[in-house]
Amino acid sequence: MKQFLFYGLALLVFGLGILLILEQGQKLQPSLSAAPSQPLSVANADGVTGVEPSASLVENLRENLEDPLTRLFIQLILIIVAARLCGTLATAIRQPAVVGEMIAGILLGPSLLGWLWPDFFHFVFPTSSLGSLRLFSQIGVCLFMFVVGMELDVSQLKQQARTAVLVSQVSILFPYLLGVMSALFLFSTFAGSGTTFTVFALFIGISMSITAFPVLARILEERGLTKSPLGITALICAAMNDVTAWCILALVVAVAKAKSMTSAGFSIGLVVVFVLVMLFWIKPRLPRLLNRTTVGDGKLGKGMMTGVIAFVFASALATDVMGIHALFGSFLTGVVMPARHEFREFLRLRLEHFSSVFLLPLFFAFVGLRTQVGLLNDTSGWLICAGLIVIATVGKLGGAMFTARLTGVNWIDSFALGALMNTRGLVELIALNIGYDLGILSPRIFAMLVIMALVTTCMTGPLLTFSDYLRARKSLTTNPA
Repeated sequence: MKQFLFYGLALLVFGLGILLILEQGQKLQPSLSAAPSQPLSVANADGVTGVEPSASLVENLRENLEDPLTRLFIQLILIIVAARLCGTLATAIRQPAVVGEMIAGILLGPSLLGWLWPDFFHFVFPTSSLGSLRLFSQIGVCLFMFVVGMELDVSQLKQQARTAVLVSQVSILFPYLLGVMSALFLFSTFAGSGTTFTVFALFIGISMSITAFPVLARILEERGLTKSPLGITALICAAMNDVTAWCILALVVAVAKAKSMTSAGFSIGLVVVFVLVMLFWIKPRLPRLLNRTTVGDGKLGKGMMTGVIAFVFASALATDVMGIHALFGSFLTGVVMPARHEFREFLRLRLEHFSSVFLLPLFFAFVGLRTQVGLLNDTSGWLICAGLIVIATVGKLGGAMFTARLTGVNWIDSFALGALMNTRGLVELIALNIGYDLGILSPRIFAMLVIMALVTTCMTGPLLTFSDYLRARKSLTTNPA
């Protein structure tokens, strides 16, 4: 009881003190140098000007909504919810969740939201706010590429290289050739202003030949094929394909960003030295360095996470300064991480969940804001887009399928392997985003290639289901009841 009385007395004393101070403060005058405020005013019935409460309240609310931080929160909520909903719907129809998240990004852009509700679109995603989204999305992609690098089992690549090298390399060289040939017809109309044919052609080749290793791994895991001969072969081929594609993309980026072949050669030389240092000097010493950051009982602690994150960003910074994209440094950091399973699983669970739930949807939204499907407003535009899809599929699926058949794999498994290698997904969008940032791609060809990436990724599930049907039918024919 005494405590309540003391509390009430304290409130009374302090409250009276505050009121007295405020009363005395009313007698003070502001400095003459202070700029007078200009409240929203209206004339009352006596002709005296005053502030209308309702108008002031609405104006204050509008100003709060236009605050950069408030707008960023609105963007984050909208993007994360849309990505989650579309990812759930994609999973329900047996598509990878990342496909739904990619589609969510496009739906939030000018292709749908900006078309159906332009006022709301321009309010939520004004051009002035895209810089923040871009920076957040690039951080997310860097962390994602770090996880991708960790998922590459280099020892498995060494053991299985002879069986997979032919399929993986043909499945990148054949579509690359088709892409470079396509550039002959696309360059004059669809190349970015200021780019050269060489850079444009090499980049179109990359866009045709990429396989999304992470998406392919998720598809195999969802279908229980990870330990099957088909799944193991597909993972090895996709891993080798990704390494080759990123090396070629690094070369293209160096040439595109350099002002001369001399500076491009210098950038490539720096990157080669950086890769050698990472693989042969840092990688052997990294386990000992990271062991120092574990807590006393040997568990992985916050110090280790701090060291790893700093290492990822430092490597990304290094490759960015060298004239190659920051993503390459992040990817290479993942490759050189210690091979201990519990260590990689600890990092993967923490970084992948945060990146996939929060940061990667921002990247999809940023790509969607750049993708203007409305630019394909004529028959020729859609025919060219369809042609790119066909060329990409023939090059990737066809090249992998026929090469696998030549190595002794049966036709059905060869077809399934080709379908898996035709998966492009998020990795393709990352590459396309780089091309758009460098001015290699015009907005129109960028939209076409984004659609191509979505379509070829969505094809994987149905094509695998079709191969299962063919396999079951063959089994019934061979072993009738």
